[in-house]
Amino acid sequence: MSLIKTFSGKYLRFKLGLTPQQNLFYGFLSYVLMGTVLLSIPWLQKTPVAFIDNLFISTSAVSTTGLVTVSIFDSYTTFGQLIIMILFQLGGIGYLTFTTFMILSTTQKITHWHQNLLKTEFTLPVTIRIKDFLKSVIFFTLFMEIIGVVLFYIAFKADGMTTGESIWSAIFHSISAFCTAGFSLFNSGFVDYSNNVLINTTISILAIAGSLGFIVVTDFTLFFKKKSHRLSFTTKIVFYGFLLLLFFGFIFFFFFEPTISALYGRERVLTAFFQSMSAMTTVGFNTIDFGAFLLPMLLVSIFLMYIGASPSGTAGGMKITTLTAVWAIMKSRLQNKKRITFLGKVIPYERLYIATSSFIFYTSLIAIGTFVLSFSEQFEFDRILFEVASALGTVGISTGITGDLTTIGKITVIILMFIGRLGVLTFGLAIWARKNDNEDQFLEADLAV
Repeated sequence: MSLIKTFSGKYLRFKLGLTPQQNLFYGFLSYVLMGTVLLSIPWLQKTPVAFIDNLFISTSAVSTTGLVTVSIFDSYTTFGQLIIMILFQLGGIGYLTFTTFMILSTTQKITHWHQNLLKTEFTLPVTIRIKDFLKSVIFFTLFMEIIGVVLFYIAFKADGMTTGESIWSAIFHSISAFCTAGFSLFNSGFVDYSNNVLINTTISILAIAGSLGFIVVTDFTLFFKKKSHRLSFTTKIVFYGFLLLLFFGFIFFFFFEPTISALYGRERVLTAFFQSMSAMTTVGFNTIDFGAFLLPMLLVSIFLMYIGASPSGTAGGMKITTLTAVWAIMKSRLQNKKRITFLGKVIPYERLYIATSSFIFYTSLIAIGTFVLSFSEQFEFDRILFEVASALGTVGISTGITGDLTTIGKITVIILMFIGRLGVLTFGLAIWARKNDNEDQFLEADLAV
């Protein structure tokens, strides 16, 4: 008993000695490692799965990516699939989110450590309190996933599945869709359901709801509950930016992708919209083979995956708000303005520093990942770039090369997926940040730009 107390004390001191970014790093890493150990248990596998593949699947689940090197349905038993589902549910709602919510429900109070950790993981505007935010995360997640289960069950039952198969498939795919995890029990994804309105609509509603982010959900909830509450600038940017990019992708796929333009009527509209939505929300499902896309359409997909959706949501990518800030910097500089503005609002310099750092680091990681895979793999450059963008953006769409990656390629993608879920800046701060760095010791120097 004394040994347990000693270990617990040391572990607590270790956690408290870490920065919030390092806590998140080790927290998500612990999820990945526990998932890998569990998936390596033989009775959770239908056929033997290599350790590297178990690690890949575990990382993909925790990061809510959806890239897979082996078939989920053919390789893992129902219990194995359950472990994967739990992993992407935990990855979707965030590290310690549920635990902190339970603490708030019982004590109405959370520690300073919890607050710092949540503020680091979820970038919140000053108009939203952590307590309101956590309630929105938990209740909205449960509400949307339950609706998804009901709708999926109706669709799968109508398609001829047994009651048991319909229930399990509905639960698995509902959580996967809302968490934008992209995991499916169907080896071909949702290609067989490309013309199924109910399934297409259900996935789209869940993915859009999750990817728009809990900031938007909390903001709109407070807006309808309190007449005095105004929608934040962040919510407006995310909402309108999302609609604009979604429409942009739909138009390109509808008119310029031959595999989609060859379809007719409702199926063509559904397919074009679904692929744009899937890339934009980073849900990672597909109703058509991306490997057959033209190069320009692959680049459109890469752009949508690169941007992603909203901060503090289930989607990955660089985020709409980051793109907005970088655009505002460029536009304001070209107009010779002293302050950086967008839509008549001045953006704080602190947010601009974060946005530019994220933009540069994120783009650099895509370049590095592509460079490494170009050495280790024998695929075309566009397919490699697509895979890297999908991994770092935690999207899960692939042109079909994931299962054929070499061990080095798999490790590279694992690292990219993990960084994508953690967030590029959180990862950088967890690795490189130093406490009490005295900036006054540095001399100022001019740099011609």
